[in-house]
Amino acid sequence: MNERIIIDPAIQHGKPVIRGTRVTISRIVGGLAGGMTMAEIASEYDVTREDILAALGYANELIEAEVFHSLPPQAEEGDAISGR
Repeated sequence: MNERIIIDPAIQHGKPVIRGTRVTISRIVGGLAGGMTMAEIASEYDVTREDILAALGYANELIEAEVFHSLPPQAEEGDAISGR
């Protein structure tokens, strides 16, 4: 894990946060996903560009560690499989 990110049960219920803040990684990633710029996030939450990049790196590590299973294709209305 990046040295900029900590997990402490006493801070934000143990959610990963930027060290020295109560800003969660999910808040940063969610802000970016919602259309905020890095500059807006840095200003809004008083974090650095490096903190934001560390948050993205942490999120990437979580995604890379996930195990994904293929789902069967969904039958659409009118398909022979659907029985309609």
